[in-house]
Amino acid sequence: MPDLDPARAWLARRTYPRAEHDTAALVAAKAGRRTSVLLPARNEGETLGPILRDLARLTASGLVDEVLVVDSRSSDGTAAVAREAGVRVVEVPADGPDLGKGGAMRAGLAAMTGDLGVFLDADVEGGAAAFATALLAPLLADPALVLVKGFYRRPGSGGRVTELVARPLLSRHEPRLSGLMQPLSGEAGFRRDALLRLPLVSGYGVETGMLLSVLRAHGLDALGQVDLGERRHRSQDLVALGAMALQVQAAHDLVTGGADVVEDDHVTFAGEPPELVAHRVVTRLLPPIDA
Repeated sequence: MPDLDPARAWLARRTYPRAEHDTAALVAAKAGRRTSVLLPARNEGETLGPILRDLARLTASGLVDEVLVVDSRSSDGTAAVAREAGVRVVEVPADGPDLGKGGAMRAGLAAMTGDLGVFLDADVEGGAAAFATALLAPLLADPALVLVKGFYRRPGSGGRVTELVARPLLSRHEPRLSGLMQPLSGEAGFRRDALLRLPLVSGYGVETGMLLSVLRAHGLDALGQVDLGERRHRSQDLVALGAMALQVQAAHDLVTGGADVVEDDHVTFAGEPPELVAHRVVTRLLPPIDA
């Protein structure tokens, strides 16, 4: 049996309930610091516009100083939607390996000007401004926090990779992280100077890799989690979730095992009668921006 006492104590100490925040008080708590919201996006033009309109309330209030959309090789006009909203766009180059979500988050981290930041997924329906506010609040109050993850309730089914892969993986190899309700949440607040000095993982391994890297560099109390209420977003199909699961497992191997790349074959069925098809899934450890 793993020793769950550290996780239990952390859960009680570093879990922040859902709350109504006084925006003016949070603006005052910035005390000269800048804040950024980063949205890594690939083909999210349909949902991005409403998210950016919601976030505009935070820039108008002074709580958020900049919003950046990191366009990761979209083909649906995602970048145009962001520019029409007056938002700065960082475009991931079309050449070179496709580093997926982790590569987009790294590009945004390098480009942002804020001292504190928030990552938000760009496929969420509603709640962006409330999520960003809730994630910034603990960071503004406690300088010991480096990374604050969001957790939430989903209508209907969801969280399959979280419950079947990510949480069992962390419970086995790093039980101190067992108190994280949704380690794969794309909603997270962070302290930029700390993340600049840490490696990130490409693709969908980025969330797991970031947790492990912050834990190893800064300790358990540098992590927190905050209740974001309900979250609505599109679910991916099982084939995509299978590839995601491989990258979550690869992230652990990359951060703790010393490798620079993990290559897997995601084997699925196609056609009738069914035939085996293998898709190569490559997950990379990306070097720190401030090495």
